[in-house]
Amino acid sequence: MALSNQQLAAIFQDIADRLEIRGEVVFKVRAYRNVAENILACPVAVETLWREGRLGEISGVGKEIAKKIDELMSTGRLAFYERLREQVPDGVVEMLRVPGIGPKRAAEFWQQLGITSLVELEEAAQQGKLRALPRMGEKVEQNILSGLAALKRQASGRLRLGDALPIAEEIVALLRQVAPAQHIAYAGSLRRGKETIGDLDVLAAADDPAPIIRAFISLPRASEVLAAGDTKASVRLDNGVQVDLRVVPPYTWGTALQYFTGSQQHNIRLREIAQRKGFSLNEYALTRQSDGTAETFADEMALYARLGLAWIPPELREDRGEIERALELGPGRVVMPGLITLQDIRGDLQMHTTWSDGAADVMNMARAAAARGYDYILITDHTAGLGVVNGLTPERLAQQRKEIDRVNAQLSAEGVKLRVLHGAEVEVRSDGSLDLPDEVLAKLDLAQISLHSALNQPRDQITERAIRAMRNPHVHILGHPAGRLIHQREGADYDWEALFRAAADLGVALEINSDPARLDLDDAHARRAAELGCVFTISTDAHHPDALDHMRLGVLVARRAWLTPDQVVNAWPLPRLRRWRRRA
Repeated sequence: MALSNQQLAAIFQDIADRLEIRGEVVFKVRAYRNVAENILACPVAVETLWREGRLGEISGVGKEIAKKIDELMSTGRLAFYERLREQVPDGVVEMLRVPGIGPKRAAEFWQQLGITSLVELEEAAQQGKLRALPRMGEKVEQNILSGLAALKRQASGRLRLGDALPIAEEIVALLRQVAPAQHIAYAGSLRRGKETIGDLDVLAAADDPAPIIRAFISLPRASEVLAAGDTKASVRLDNGVQVDLRVVPPYTWGTALQYFTGSQQHNIRLREIAQRKGFSLNEYALTRQSDGTAETFADEMALYARLGLAWIPPELREDRGEIERALELGPGRVVMPGLITLQDIRGDLQMHTTWSDGAADVMNMARAAAARGYDYILITDHTAGLGVVNGLTPERLAQQRKEIDRVNAQLSAEGVKLRVLHGAEVEVRSDGSLDLPDEVLAKLDLAQISLHSALNQPRDQITERAIRAMRNPHVHILGHPAGRLIHQREGADYDWEALFRAAADLGVALEINSDPARLDLDDAHARRAAELGCVFTISTDAHHPDALDHMRLGVLVARRAWLTPDQVVNAWPLPRLRRWRRRA
């Protein structure tokens, strides 16, 4: 039974994990890990090398490893591996998936507490049993619970917004090229801009659905056709994502697009309104209950107007007050017509260069921003306290300022309107003090502060830590406030009301970080902060010029938070931004 390179590498990696948990000598563990890595990197199928007697060409594969590969390829089994699996339970190895748990700690939980599964680990952590072990405490225990929660979200199979959006756009673009349709669009939670997405929904309007169905099930990335009917189909892509297509008659486009966009609770509210007016509402039509007369709608605005509502942008359709606002405004109007758009953004206020951990220099980041039509950017390389390579000291900040001055002079000489501002992403220490002295902060055009470490501090402590940092008169922006990583790490447990009120009182902007892994602040917190009078930045945290394109993700978050350009400082002209900078 031939195995793929990936399957073989996974087996040898698992062997290494189990040996390390069992306490095997380091060199043997390392040997198996190296073999796993080299098999993954091998440009030729290991099966081919095995059949041709060339396994020795793989670095690290000696006689013993070659024997094991031969046994696996010949029988599909490995007696050594099976014995090892009996000695070290699968559930113990599974603990290694939890952030912060390595082989030694997994072995400790197993051997000292008898924990052999993630379920048992969670129960032990919830009951405070882990903290009794050496080098363990309440903080570590809480970190483990947070890591387990992140694993559960990963297991849900939900895609991050930044991963789902390009896939859906690619599918829609391909279908538009090859299939005759009046309309094709993605719908569902993706159209609403939610931070995570389940299955992808694509909607098309055409008189003849057959060509669209055929094109859809023949998509290059469709690895499996799950269903294919006259008007709907489902495929599984090569990355495991399910995509569902529905084709409707063009005259029902407005009703169908509204229905398949959701959200479920928003649609329930619309159906209730329809029922009070004597109608039933589904994905096809608004039907009068008294005589069965059906009304169809070619666009969404007409449907909302027929129900007596202003049109509601998709990002707001979460039953968070948008229905009430639409009823108040009435037909022909738009709920939040001034919602921020990507075109409102005049600059990007967080990005990194080769001065710290970025991939491009200041000039290349500036040219990439100018190509996107920006008026200004803020360079915010990390300070030394974070521990990243080349973190900025006061001396290196002074050197960077000279480079930024040279870049601005060259851009001006070329007639490029973009202005490069000098900032820094200043590390907030565990006590709330900052990684740069005040006299250095005062020289920056804008100073952003961020918390990267000790995010598991108790609520009162981390809230006071952030507020203390914001009280510094030279601070302008609190970057990615929660510090979360979607599917990977829970954010800080702030007293959000206290944090937002302090930011509003101090005039510190809260960042909506557009990095696909962050989207932080999230929409719910951003909306509450706006209600308390906060202002915001929407920034990409770009470490490469291409990452500037992530700005649209942050704008989607801001739209879901009901934000307008007036509440987003990098939607302001540079003179207004400079006036705001001088608030201190």
